Amino acid sequence: MSGPEGSSRTAEFNRGGALVTGAGRGLGREIALALAARGHGVNVTDIDLDAAKTVAAEIGEQAIASQLDVADEAACRSAAAATAERFGSLAVWVNNAGILPLGYGWENDSAERRLAFDVNTFGTINGTLAALELMRPVGKGHVLNVVSLAGIVTAPGENLYAATKHASMAFTIGTMLDLKSAGEKGVNVSALCPDGIWTPMLHTKVDDPRAAASWAGTFLQPEQVAARAMQVLDRPRPVTIMPRWRGPVLRIFDALPRFSLLVLPLVMADARRKQRNWKKQKPRLTG
Repeated sequence: MSGPEGSSRTAEFNRGGALVTGAGRGLGREIALALAARGHGVNVTDIDLDAAKTVAAEIGEQAIASQLDVADEAACRSAAAATAERFGSLAVWVNNAGILPLGYGWENDSAERRLAFDVNTFGTINGTLAALELMRPVGKGHVLNVVSLAGIVTAPGENLYAATKHASMAFTIGTMLDLKSAGEKGVNVSALCPDGIWTPMLHTKVDDPRAAASWAGTFLQPEQVAARAMQVLDRPRPVTIMPRWRGPVLRIFDALPRFSLLVLPLVMADARRKQRNWKKQKPRLTG
């Protein structure tokens, strides 16, 4: 991880420091902007340092930019320390960085499988543990993991992605249970599970039928999800699903796999229709 770009002076912000991974564009960018608006000093991190710098410059002097590979455990710990040093504390860590591999399960080669788990799963684990190292001793802080609905149910064409997100969901809930069992009352770990979001992750996949499952429900804009993330920070809860009605529906599919197989052709046909219609609308590309 390269060092943070910005002023080296320590600054105190009324809500403390926050770090967002994958914040150079899309949902991560919107979350970083929202955290800054709440009064947090923000470490805008991304594997793409130039993208992180652009967002940090957009926020202004209460933000710094850092290059961060979330698969690197030591780099995550260094990023947490740098955030606390710059802003006086680490109050919030948002694990947002992720990649979306597509294809049937047997089509993803070993390199794709390794990268997906390194970023989506181990990235979440590394960030969570790096944040808890600083939050637990002071008895306060919040780790927010962007898991997506793929952490609840899988879909054809996104099998590998769902596998990584199921693991992230298990780690998120399990860590929260561990914290409560250990008597930690002021530290929270939450999972945010939005439906498909129109971000750069999907901009290049609007013509790919393997990504149709992302259009199966209610398509969201990143600013909507960022606003919900701020609500979770205000009122912590283990799991938040967006939109709320999708939770019970997907849990039925998860609990009744034979039923899921029967209705799958209808669900995916509708998803592909929505995907085609979305393209016809020529939606604005988000940052």
